[in-house]
Amino acid sequence: MIRRSLSVFALLALPLVGALLSAAPAGGQTMDTLLPPDAHKFADQLMAINYARQLIAAGEMDRAVQELADFVASHPEGTDAARFLGDLYYRQGRFDKAAAVYMQLLAQNPRDKETHNRLGVVYATENRIDAAIVEFQSALPGTDSIRDLVLLHLRKGDLPQYQGEMKRAADGNPNDADLQEELGEIYQTLHQPNLAILYFRRALDSDGRSIAALNGAGMAYLDMHDHATAMGYLRDCLNIDPINYACLDNLAVGQIQAGQNEDAISTLKRAHRLEPERPEALVNFGYLADVNGDWKRAVAYYVQAISVNPYVPESYVNLGIDYEHNGLYPLAQSALIKGVAAAPYDGRVRYLLARAYAAQGEKALALAELKAAEASLDPDVAGIAKEESARLLETTPQ
Repeated sequence: MIRRSLSVFALLALPLVGALLSAAPAGGQTMDTLLPPDAHKFADQLMAINYARQLIAAGEMDRAVQELADFVASHPEGTDAARFLGDLYYRQGRFDKAAAVYMQLLAQNPRDKETHNRLGVVYATENRIDAAIVEFQSALPGTDSIRDLVLLHLRKGDLPQYQGEMKRAADGNPNDADLQEELGEIYQTLHQPNLAILYFRRALDSDGRSIAALNGAGMAYLDMHDHATAMGYLRDCLNIDPINYACLDNLAVGQIQAGQNEDAISTLKRAHRLEPERPEALVNFGYLADVNGDWKRAVAYYVQAISVNPYVPESYVNLGIDYEHNGLYPLAQSALIKGVAAAPYDGRVRYLLARAYAAQGEKALALAELKAAEASLDPDVAGIAKEESARLLETTPQ
């Protein structure tokens, strides 16, 4: 049986707000001695981005996009604000607008890794596999492109070759922290946490302050349900970067695994206040509502998570489980069909959609979804899908 999923987060770059706040003066120091001459531009962007986030938190995504678009149009030097605008366009499904924003930024700075990463996400969603791979490769090292590259090479059919090339590079350069961390991410995506931990720790041997490796090790230990060790790595991450959304969200997952639900709520609130446009904290609020038996409140959180970012599969997984547990199979089917469109290679979504079809007597459709689920990178999901396929075939008249 597929269980409800906590939403861990692998976006490892410095949060946008943190990057901008790093220009703010420390106590006792004057603006003239600390801030660069164009510091007002950072302050303007910070205000525009924070205002957009306030509108998103209030449920006014369309207004947030329009206000930010107006700001970007009148502030052509506002790189961070423009990138954030592209992110919001993407979340709205306006891929052409998102791509246009990103390409304009890359025309100004072809070495902008964060923007290469974002453009790769757009191309991947549009199934432009080769173009997406080029963009994700251009985003390395230092961004969260590896998981996307694994999934793209899976779709292309050359994942073993890609994995082999990355392993040879990492093993041939054992002191290169970036290569060790990237190979750790590959194993993490392939659901091999023991190997992931090996390479994350190698990365930390060379760079003990690597946010990517600290968060990656934390995620891998969470996968192994070793929440104590995971939280150690995640707290180390937060000691270096106290407002890192990924490490905050993943720390909350560790707290939930440890039964520290009140602490988890506090941690998730901190994360959500930082970046309300991200869905992971909302998914985890929903998970906690489910734990407390309030499935209707949980559903509201999952729907809200989908509204701010419709491309995170855990929202659909948990929504489908709640609907199915309450016998609402048509609602489950509707939500999970959207989940398949958003995350076509997530075996959990496919498996749950198969169950919704089977419960309504649509065995042929169920078997088709189970076949897709059998290709999941998660061996547990693939195994469950095979067992369910065999059971359905036994009960299907020949």
